[in-house]
Amino acid sequence: MKKLTLLLLALLGLAMAQAQQPIERPRLVVGIVVDQMRWDYLYTYNQMWRSDGMRRLLREGYSCGNTVIDYVPTYTACGHSCVYTGTTPAFNGIVGNTMMVHGKPITSVQDTTVTGVGTTTKVGQASPRNLLVTTLGDELRMATGMQARVVGVSLKDRAAILPAGHSANGAFWFDKSAGCFITSTHYMNELPQWVKDFNKKNKKDLNQDIAPMPIGVTLTTRLAIAALDGEQLGKNPTGDTDILTVSYSSTDYVCHANGTRGEKVDEIFMTLDRELKALFDALDQRVGRGNYLLFLTADHAGCHNAKFMNGHKMPGGVWDQSDKKKELNAYYQQKYGIDKIILDFFQNQVHLNRAAIEEKKLDFRAVCQEVADRMAMDPAVMYAVPFECVATSVLPPAIKDRVIMGYCPGRSGDIQVITRSGYMDYSYEKGTTHVAWNPYDTHVPFILMGWHVNHGFTNRLVFINDIAPTICAMLKIQMPTGCTGTAIYE
Repeated sequence: MKKLTLLLLALLGLAMAQAQQPIERPRLVVGIVVDQMRWDYLYTYNQMWRSDGMRRLLREGYSCGNTVIDYVPTYTACGHSCVYTGTTPAFNGIVGNTMMVHGKPITSVQDTTVTGVGTTTKVGQASPRNLLVTTLGDELRMATGMQARVVGVSLKDRAAILPAGHSANGAFWFDKSAGCFITSTHYMNELPQWVKDFNKKNKKDLNQDIAPMPIGVTLTTRLAIAALDGEQLGKNPTGDTDILTVSYSSTDYVCHANGTRGEKVDEIFMTLDRELKALFDALDQRVGRGNYLLFLTADHAGCHNAKFMNGHKMPGGVWDQSDKKKELNAYYQQKYGIDKIILDFFQNQVHLNRAAIEEKKLDFRAVCQEVADRMAMDPAVMYAVPFECVATSVLPPAIKDRVIMGYCPGRSGDIQVITRSGYMDYSYEKGTTHVAWNPYDTHVPFILMGWHVNHGFTNRLVFINDIAPTICAMLKIQMPTGCTGTAIYE
């Protein structure tokens, strides 16, 4: 009996000791989003990677080679939100870079209740207020009693704000008019000294349009490293994990202007390669190799230029949404006497003038279907479906599910348009864009590296909204409030 009692006491003591052990977590999580990076760029540039940036990721990381976006439209704000909320626009409410709310267009991060900090322009009136759910950073903050520090940096406001989340310690983006990096009163009332010092030190470079230039990539890296030092990320005095979100926007600007191939595109991705090495070296020095968990992905990919495709006898073309809007407005003005029956047409979604339709005492659903049917007559269009009818439509499941997962009532349009492969609302001569369900817009890289990550590769299907729950599972914290993704890393 005495031996049994001693054994039970020993087991109880062991259990208590294990219960008191701190949760093992990395000192820092670094999330990197490369705007408009196609998955195949990892291998298109395989022989051109010179620095130990991309090569290190591929050599040391765990790469998910079949990571796709499972919603439309595939836009910057949607992608950044999805990566960090673990869910799609249907749940997080970010349905595009621009949204129609109460009949008026607003940007994904527009917030007139706040003012800019470090600027007097309207570029500073931005916050995550339009995001309807929490982010990875919000959940880590709550899990650590708000002790974890979360900072986001990017040239674009939406790419800094949406990843950082609601409760972030700071998000910083570039104001071209002011020629400096700024924030808003959602986060603070005065720029931190390290941001002021950064703006002063880089004043010459910042007084130009840095977005479509390699210097935009370089300055983003410099700001990320300045944030590491200024906020002492990865060196939290409480021992809690911090998060740094970094989004490289210049890649997007360059591809929009030049397409998916060419000298300028090559240059911007070679610059990215060098800057990733600089960031990795800084992390190794300041946080310690193996002490940080890092992932790299993209918010969307991009379509090959139509002229390029046609030149090689492949399908593609230009479909001007502005011209189609004018054409339909003229037709219905004559038929119903409604001036501008289409309020707006962007991101392959039609926003109808509900007030004018109701004023004419017309059946809105009937008019919506009529407009969709007329839209579908265009040879560049595969399908045009009122959102209310998507579930019962003849849309193939691969497209239907993406439309449903990208639709948020009160924010999305009234009609979803699906164009034929390779057709886009952009210049035929050069440049490209993104919006579609097709692999050229939805197949993106996703690589994990660092803390507790073994080198490996999987080709099984992974969704972009699996990223946040994967990181949450590794950190042993609750997933974001709207999360629909699944942890993928064992």
